[in-house]
Amino acid sequence: MKPISLVTLCLMSFLVSGVVQSQQLTAERIYQSPSLAGETLASPAISPDGSLITFLKGKQDDYEQLDLWAFDISTGKSRLLFDSTQLHQGEETLSDEEKARRERMRLKGSGIVSYQWSPNGKAILFPLGGDIFYWELGSKKAAKIVDTPAFETDVKFSPQGNYISYIREQNLYVFDLAESKELSITQAGGGNVKFGMAEFVAQEEMKRMTGYWWSPDESKIAFTKVDTSPVEEVTRSEIYADEIKTVTQRYPFAGKNNVLVELGIIEVKNRKFQWVNLGENKDIYLARVQWTQDSNKLTYQIQSRDQQTLTLFSVDWPTLDTQALLKETSKTWINLHEDLFFLKQKPEFIWASERDGFKHLYLYSNQGNLIKQLTKGEWSIDEVEYIDEAKQHIYFTGRKSTPVEKHLYRLNLADETIDKITRRSGYHDIDFATNRTTYIDNFSTINSPPQWSLHDADGQRVAWLAENKVTKEHPLFPYMKDWIKPKFGNIKANDGQKLYYRLYKPANFNPKKKYPVIVYLYGGPRAQMVTNRWTRLVSQYLAQQGYAVFTLDNRGSYNRGKAFEDPIYKAMGSVEVEDQITGVKFLRTLPWVDEKRIGVHGHSYGGYMTLMTLFKAPDYFTAGVSGAPVTDWRLYDTHYTERYMGNPETDADAYEASSVFPYAVNLKKPLLIYHGMADDNVLFKNSTKLYKLLQDNNIPFFVMDYPGKKHSIRGKKTEMHRLNMIRQFFDLHFQVKR
Repeated sequence: MKPISLVTLCLMSFLVSGVVQSQQLTAERIYQSPSLAGETLASPAISPDGSLITFLKGKQDDYEQLDLWAFDISTGKSRLLFDSTQLHQGEETLSDEEKARRERMRLKGSGIVSYQWSPNGKAILFPLGGDIFYWELGSKKAAKIVDTPAFETDVKFSPQGNYISYIREQNLYVFDLAESKELSITQAGGGNVKFGMAEFVAQEEMKRMTGYWWSPDESKIAFTKVDTSPVEEVTRSEIYADEIKTVTQRYPFAGKNNVLVELGIIEVKNRKFQWVNLGENKDIYLARVQWTQDSNKLTYQIQSRDQQTLTLFSVDWPTLDTQALLKETSKTWINLHEDLFFLKQKPEFIWASERDGFKHLYLYSNQGNLIKQLTKGEWSIDEVEYIDEAKQHIYFTGRKSTPVEKHLYRLNLADETIDKITRRSGYHDIDFATNRTTYIDNFSTINSPPQWSLHDADGQRVAWLAENKVTKEHPLFPYMKDWIKPKFGNIKANDGQKLYYRLYKPANFNPKKKYPVIVYLYGGPRAQMVTNRWTRLVSQYLAQQGYAVFTLDNRGSYNRGKAFEDPIYKAMGSVEVEDQITGVKFLRTLPWVDEKRIGVHGHSYGGYMTLMTLFKAPDYFTAGVSGAPVTDWRLYDTHYTERYMGNPETDADAYEASSVFPYAVNLKKPLLIYHGMADDNVLFKNSTKLYKLLQDNNIPFFVMDYPGKKHSIRGKKTEMHRLNMIRQFFDLHFQVKR
């Protein structure tokens, strides 16, 4: 065989490169490895000594299989710390509790999906395959802390790193590292009783993912006892490809009973234990629990069942004397947050509130006296990122510049001035180091995939962690020739509010032609679709397939202030539909839009919105794909539903008006519904109940249900199939030929 010359190799490489550059974006390629987003880092963290930055990264041949990596700031080089496939052989079998926990946390992938540094920076802790791995820097391998057949979850270092805590079989355990000894904190967990665990609505709706909290000096642990027995027990079928499982689940339907929650405090060494008096009314939500700088003072937040009152309490140990520090009230509902910070140098704390219509920061004394409001204006902060007490600076992310971008700002407490720290237009997710004014910036735009960089307190870049430029070697490069850049803009709702939108024109756009449009939406609260950040390539793909793709954030969506959210109160499925109609009216003013071919698609609340727009506004929407929709809010959970809709017992008319069923018989346009057949969040019953009504009324529709899939319908092959199906459905009904 004649050897190939270097010139020939270079020519072959050039020809291959030329071929690659003409590749078409497909659903198959979007969900294949390597990821088109390029080098994607997850959960970046700066080591306590500031020398390393650790992160999770998918394998080149499987972007969902995550390994643990480290970037050395002094050398500027990254290295693999732990290969997840070497630590755990074979497919990872998760416990039901861990599956549910990951679904609630929206954790994707397998392998090492989370980790944490010890406070002294000498060790890293991570769960894998139901076991706990502990690695001391410098040692050759990670050691298993415990070796049991049971699954350990919610694994944490104690604040000073002397213990590791975790949940096993509904009980709380502590492992003493110095003694190499496991301590059982609780033993009575099992059945309907869970210790140290967050209940379903705490995880899914309150974003409280834990049920136990260490005191700063490690002497005590506060933890919950959850009794699920009052909650209605539902027997449902989870349909898989090769079997049907009968699952008994306690699901807190709107208007029905919640769990009973208690809060206790225990001293770790001598086991002295007491329950905190949460009040006579047991029908409440334990929203947050947090220690102050004083290990003898715990705070907790109680939210009323109607979510119109939120009270911050403090309790002293061991007297259990309780004090209400502050109370928030609302005529609609109160959004929960994580922005409570007790200062070290002064007996004061920072608190966030939407009491003036926008989320802003307030300064209180530790006795609960308001000192002053710290930020003001018709814009909202996202969250506090870091407090530098020595320099009197508060770093926070927010929407001061524009609601479609997220930036880092610095508040100077001395003169109350606010400086914008991040410079590039786009979306910045920020992670500060512990006790250091350096931060990691995860930056992206709608047209450029994420970049990770290290910055100082003034925003100067110190180092690239992953520059991820779209060069010839980047997986996205072959597809950039046909890349479609969307337009951002705004129109006015009927009350004068600005509604922001994003619009992709179709590929090979010719203004003299007429094009079909897909309205891609979510529409629900606590979410924002129209942002200048890298996102899933669904809209890009559909635009390259010849569709205009339009997304509009209607009233009720997030990051625009409370007044923008409130119109949906006891009126879901009304004002959101009005605003989406306003969006279609705008589309109709564009001469190249075919108003007879305007489709709508969304998942979850977007699935609900797809149904409501097709049923209530058939003159504006001509076909729809509804994914995992809520069809009757009585079938959804207490905390989410009652927050926006009130109680179905007292607000029955509002629930009836917000259900899809009074309008479903109006369906005249093509509809496809898909749902995961093991969905434990928006129960499959939501769709089957609608199937039955449409069938009973002899109304044709299309169905695609996914065996074994939960609410998010994850999995590369499934997501690939779903996107192809959506495109083919619109192709069929809009007579798009390929």
